[in-house]
Amino acid sequence: MKHSSGASALAGNAAKAAPHVTGEVYGRLINLSGRRRFTSQRVVLFAVLASQGRTEALQASRSALATFMEAHTALMEGNADLPGIFCDELHEAYYGADGADITIRAFIAHAERTHHAIESRIRMAATLLDELIDSATPLLAALNSVTQVYEDLARRQAARARKQLVDMMGDIQSIAKQARIVSFNAQIIASRAQASGREFAVVAAELSDITGRIDELVREAVRSSVS
Repeated sequence: MKHSSGASALAGNAAKAAPHVTGEVYGRLINLSGRRRFTSQRVVLFAVLASQGRTEALQASRSALATFMEAHTALMEGNADLPGIFCDELHEAYYGADGADITIRAFIAHAERTHHAIESRIRMAATLLDELIDSATPLLAALNSVTQVYEDLARRQAARARKQLVDMMGDIQSIAKQARIVSFNAQIIASRAQASGREFAVVAAELSDITGRIDELVREAVRSSVS
């Protein structure tokens, strides 16, 4: 897999303002990151079976590796539905001290060599397979670490969204309160105007009903946001 844009270019991009990522997109990112863990295990499992002479297992291992690579490329580079590496935390997870991207790309390269060795039945196939099995543990640790970053980012985004909703509901409540005051004063004026103020009184009563419905909607929205 090519490291197409390079860590330096991504470092510059990470410094830019992160795009708005919705909760739905975070769900896709977490799912795709988690899928890499599952497919990496399938790569190793079917490679072991292929080494035991099960010819169909080699294709299954290669197919799992292709799925693994597609998921990793989508998470790194993005596509029409995903943003790629869009913040400093992800850049650090992939290219920082832990070097998750290096670990992942090393696993891919090693799996490809192992597949070729098994297919060609060369002597070093067993050694390559053992090394592939051993590489699965640090790979899983790297994938778990990166997936945790996506999950942490998603939780922070959800907390921000709830706060924004609560703040917005507070603004609406404030406006509704002012509307109730206007409605109350209008009803007083209408009662003083007697017959000539009847239509005004109807409007004032309707405004009071509207503010009541706004209050109920606000309470329901706030309950939904914190549940």
